Amino acid sequence: MEQSLQDPPQRTAGPAATASRNSTPHGGPLRAAIAERLFRSATSKLPLTVRYPDGHTEGGGHDRSPLMVLHDPRTFFHRLGSSRLIGFGESYQAGEWDSPALAELLTVFAAELPNLIPAPLQAVRRAFEPRRPRSEANSLRGARRNIERHYDLSDDLFELFLDVSMTYSAALFEQDAAGDPVGGFETLADAQCRKIDRLLEWCGVGPGTRLLEVGGGWGSLALRAAARGARVTTITLSSNQRAAVRDRVDSAGLGGLVDVQLTDYRAVQGRYDAVVSVEMIEAVGREHWPDYFAALRRLTASGGRIGLQAITMPHERMVAAAASQTWITKHIFPGGLIPSLTAIRTHARSAGFRELDDFRFGQHYAHTLRLWRNRFAEHLEAVAALGFDGTFQRTWELYLAYSEAGFAAGYLDVHQMVFGID
Repeated sequence: MEQSLQDPPQRTAGPAATASRNSTPHGGPLRAAIAERLFRSATSKLPLTVRYPDGHTEGGGHDRSPLMVLHDPRTFFHRLGSSRLIGFGESYQAGEWDSPALAELLTVFAAELPNLIPAPLQAVRRAFEPRRPRSEANSLRGARRNIERHYDLSDDLFELFLDVSMTYSAALFEQDAAGDPVGGFETLADAQCRKIDRLLEWCGVGPGTRLLEVGGGWGSLALRAAARGARVTTITLSSNQRAAVRDRVDSAGLGGLVDVQLTDYRAVQGRYDAVVSVEMIEAVGREHWPDYFAALRRLTASGGRIGLQAITMPHERMVAAAASQTWITKHIFPGGLIPSLTAIRTHARSAGFRELDDFRFGQHYAHTLRLWRNRFAEHLEAVAALGFDGTFQRTWELYLAYSEAGFAAGYLDVHQMVFGID
């Protein structure tokens, strides 16, 4: 992915096409047989239905349960036996299975993930998990390369499924009487502003505030803060995003208040009244979390505040996944790792942070992702017109549904956390 993504063959292939087109997955018949036995045993207890090519069905579901349609069981079980959850995802990319209710199906799997493999096999399974490539470590050079592989695909691609604010993180919706998020795509921009405003208010951002944003995306938070009168420095490692944010800042007439820099958080200098970082820690890498928190502390003036929005996962699952390659790190976010709440708090205390607020809204992220996924599905012809092929489309359909399922099942959560610096 180091080539320019304006190169048509690169864009057509997409980031996952090569791996998912392997005609013969690695792994022998024994592994495939074991995988098939474990899969059938697990799905027999789950509220879902699996339909095989000959028409017969299995599973513990009923007529309204999510359906998984296996087109090529032989290859599916070979992939599952050779590379487990990575193989499960790559089999979908290759079109070997489908579901008319993909997110709902994956939610069932996500809810039961800890129980899908018998306990005696867990340690054996981890011993055979693929390791993360050293080339994807988040060094100064590696971090930029990893970010480019996702965020520099094409601004036009992201515009197809994000709202007009181009905010690529969890939104905060209005709620019904039961506390569930409500609203369609037409409310998404307002929900994103509500999320941003909550964080800015907790960090005391107003006229004259010196604000640093670490990981600025397409500029929605920087623009919102500048409109309050703050003097904003926003940093990114994406050349596409830097150019887009500069254009948006100039169009809004806020060029005197927003400085957009293409730089790494470790290279930033100065002191700020507030530092905010929205869903950036997931891309930092576990080995660099101490550097990340130390940088946030160094850059925050005495009496200032630090605002983090972070996706989280259970601590024991984070530890188990830390050194392993996953489908998401292989095909979507190289070098990344979702932290646990325990890990965030441990590093925050070590860096001298004082926790002031913790607000969690995971179901709002599930709703955000559902809106993105539906919007993406509505624009598949436009995605193809940008040069992204069918394998890429299936990859991103699975990514969005996989992420939605994690939040819907409670396997993932998202927090806004605010810390004080004495």
